[in-house]
Parts: sequence; C-alpha cells; structure tokens
Amino acid sequence: MMLSEVLAWGLRPIYVTGDSWYSSKENLKFLKKQELGFMIGIAKNRQVSIVKGQYQSVESLEIEENGTIVYLKEFGEVKVFKKHFKNGMLRFYILFDQENKDLRETDKTLFTLLKTTHWIIECYHRALKQLCGINKFIVRKSEAILTHFFSSLRAFIKLELMRANELIDNWYQLQRELSIEVNRNFILEQINLKLSA
Repeated sequence: MMLSEVLAWGLRPIYVTGDSWYSSKENLKFLKKQELGFMIGIAKNRQVSIVKGQYQSVESLEIEENGTIVYLKEFGEVKVFKKHFKNGMLRFYILFDQENKDLRETDKTLFTLLKTTHWIIECYHRALKQLCGINKFIVRKSEAILTHFFSSLRAFIKLELMRANELIDNWYQLQRELSIEVNRNFILEQINLKLSA
C-alpha cells in the first residue's frame, strides 16, 4: 500500500480519502490500526447493520442527511453518507473519524469538507493524465521514467501558475485553444487545396 510509504517518510495525515476501489476490509482495518480517519466510497452492496448482526446492503438503508451510524460488516462502527450527483448517480461513502470516536458528533460538515478535498485530488489526477501525459511514456529505464514524471509535474505546475495568475481560466483552456487553432488551420488548408485545384 502506497500509504505505508507515506507513513514511513514520517507524514501522518489526519484523514485519508479514496474511491470504493480502496475500501476492502483489509485496507480499512489498516487505516484504523494506523489511527487514521478516513472518508472512502463503498459499493452499494456492502453489508451494514444498524442493529449488530442484522445486515442489509447500504443501498437499502435509509440514510439521514447528517449521515447514519452503522456497523460495517467485519470492520466496526462507521458513519455512512450518500451523495446524489447531477447525472443521477448515487454514491455511498463511509466516514471513520479517529479524532472524534463518537460518530454522533460528526456531522455533514466534515463529510462535505473531505468530499470536496477528495474531488480536488481527483481533478488534479485527471489533469495530470489528460493534459500532462503522466501515464503516456514509452521508456523503460528508471531515470527516463523519473524524468518523464518530473516533466509532467512541472507542466502541471506551469498550468496552475498560469491559472493562478489569471492567464488562463482553467487547466483545459490551452488544450481547447490549441485544438481550435489546429482544426482552423486544417480546414483553411483544405479549402485552399480545393480552390487551387
């Protein structure tokens, strides 16, 4: 687990966020053992109970606005939240607050803060892939891979500085403007070829 490396460096995050991909019982128990709080997505079929031993899927649970405290099968007590997205999707998240073990005192404010932070991280990862090509390398040597990663991160920092200095409105603006320019030039070239023929 990459988090083990982060902890080995001496960094101790208060909370960890992740998609349902990372919500295995082993991962959750690891986070609990490390005394880390977390907000992680869970699959709609995960088994939870309000009364210990009487399990149902999280999808069939009536979840309150401020979250509902449940017992997650083979883990323990967590607070579950649901999030409706604009596209009609419904996702479920569990919150474990190591700092505040009484989950009744944990409200939607903390969930919203962690969900917003999680989304910012998701946008960053998407931009690194789509705009900076961090995942598109065809080299094999470690030094070349590290150079590629460094260059991708440097490109993202440049984009972020341009956005912060209001030279661009968002990270995708340069890509869009470049595509428009390339398409415009191609069309004009084709028109000139047709006219000269």
